Amino acid sequence: MSDTKATNPVDHYVTDRDFTMLIDGKFVHGGAGETSTVVDPSTGSDITEVPVATADDVRSAVAAAARAQPAWEALGVGGRSACFAQFRALVRDNRERLAMLDSIDCGNPVSGMRRDIDNCDDSIDGYPAMAKSLTGEVYPGDGDRLHYSAHRAYGVVGRINAFNHPALFALTRSLPALITGNTVVMKPSEETSLSTLAAGELFAEAFPPGVVNIVTGGAEVGDGIVTHPSIKRLGFVGSVPTGLLIQKRGAESGHVKQFSLELGGKNAMVVFPDVDLDEVVQGAISGMNMTTNAGQACGSNSRVVVHARIYDEFVTKLAAALGEYRMGVAYSDDTDIGPLVSRKQWSRVTGYVQAGVEDGATLVRGGGRPDGLPEGGNYLEPTLFADVTPNMRIAREEIFGPVISVFRWDDYDEMLTLVNGVDFGLTSSVWTNDLAVAHRTADAIQAGYVWINDSTQHFFGTPFGGWKNSGIGREDSKDEVMSYLEQKVVHARFGDARSALRKMMG
Repeated sequence: MSDTKATNPVDHYVTDRDFTMLIDGKFVHGGAGETSTVVDPSTGSDITEVPVATADDVRSAVAAAARAQPAWEALGVGGRSACFAQFRALVRDNRERLAMLDSIDCGNPVSGMRRDIDNCDDSIDGYPAMAKSLTGEVYPGDGDRLHYSAHRAYGVVGRINAFNHPALFALTRSLPALITGNTVVMKPSEETSLSTLAAGELFAEAFPPGVVNIVTGGAEVGDGIVTHPSIKRLGFVGSVPTGLLIQKRGAESGHVKQFSLELGGKNAMVVFPDVDLDEVVQGAISGMNMTTNAGQACGSNSRVVVHARIYDEFVTKLAAALGEYRMGVAYSDDTDIGPLVSRKQWSRVTGYVQAGVEDGATLVRGGGRPDGLPEGGNYLEPTLFADVTPNMRIAREEIFGPVISVFRWDDYDEMLTLVNGVDFGLTSSVWTNDLAVAHRTADAIQAGYVWINDSTQHFFGTPFGGWKNSGIGREDSKDEVMSYLEQKVVHARFGDARSALRKMMG
């Protein structure tokens, strides 16, 4: 596929294109022929249809993965790494197509989606290197005994992905399972399937048939993956309620399953009075992922907890800075902030804006629909609340949109109580020039990933994951690779070597 840009990217990348699922190396529409309509969040227009898998389609995908798995595992890490290298080249060749499909489908500015595709290199290169470095262990034995550990793939792995980074998740989240010898059945969010279905073409070219299978649809399709008896290991990125339901349905299936769940966040950015305010303002905006996906990110620092001495000045500067970003159609290179993914999501987020006002927070800016943009688009201005208190809904619940709540603090212990007083614990950031304060505060915050004087950046090789209701398991690291392997320990007893030699020699 050429990377030539068209005047209308929807016409070039979507119109008259056939989007199909991938099962056993074949591109299929699904047994029932049912489809769902894809709506462009930038305009509200219906732009194409995608398949909806049946229960039989899910079973066919799992069966194909099970047939392909033994030969895939037998290739060894070296053989599987060769497929990864081919896959990497294909992803690079399709960079513009995948980025545009994401921007058209989920409303994220295309500049950020290009970065997503570029960031795939770390994972495609990194997981094979990690897998090659894995070793078992030898344990002390008594005299004639030897004990050692070994690892084997689970078999078929299920992957269910969120809507906010569709191509990035499709291209990378299955890789640790694949490099360890598992095969995969993957389902994207029903709201953003286009780039995942396009990625299926790349998987089909780089990997043997059945190694990667992609099915699309809603909750019923996901449930078919979660409850299938042949799938013992699942990975999910999404909301807390869905993560809890997945755990429940896995248990109800009557089969013990292993889960990794990367779930929601209500993440705090703690600001001390010795900072450079302009730097921290930009950190708050980038940490909120405003220009990546309009705050629709589990790691966004939606709670900014600012020392009273600089609180008013910070709020004034942040409000002014938020007004400088250009909103518009996501697939325009002139757009900084795009629309929300769907009308349903827009209604949900604007409901939280109304709740903030009703609960007594001060709406400093935003909260409405910007002028001059397509009427059918799901646009919401970057929204800033001040004077937020811990009992408010916007202080406790994940909004998943471009809404920042700013809290005031002047007592250190009370600040920590506020920061840790939610059910989430995914990320946090600490902003201060005092080294001791920075590290002591980072240690006291109940979160799985903490930045000091930085925000939102992920660094491949460092384990990413949450505490509390923000999930279980770690990603982007050797921990994740190991999580897709089952461990066994082998005990061996040796007889007397001299006696065995005498018998051997007759």
